[in-house]
Amino acid sequence: MARILSETDIGILKTVAPECEGLLCLGSGVPYRSILPPLANHYSKDADDFLRRIKLLSIYELEYLVRLILSGEESLGCVPFEYITLFVENVSERLGKEVATQVKKSYENSECPS
Repeated sequence: MARILSETDIGILKTVAPECEGLLCLGSGVPYRSILPPLANHYSKDADDFLRRIKLLSIYELEYLVRLILSGEESLGCVPFEYITLFVENVSERLGKEVATQVKKSYENSECPS
């Protein structure tokens, strides 16, 4: 489900990708509609860097992001499997296995929009 990023979303994106200067995907020219796909595909150098950046999130920010994922507002479809695996592991450590299982199911049910 595409959305316009809120001030909270933009703040989270700036936390995990402080080098983010604009909110447009350089590849498509379309405004970002989620946080994790641009983090994974444009700002993180690799999976370890992605995890390092995710660990910068406060519990409140991580809970907020998980709520968006579970409601279908945060897209996961274009996030590489290896990155999502690390994200789910971090969610499990910080928010519990039950929440992590729900996030994993959301990923399994998602697809990359064309």
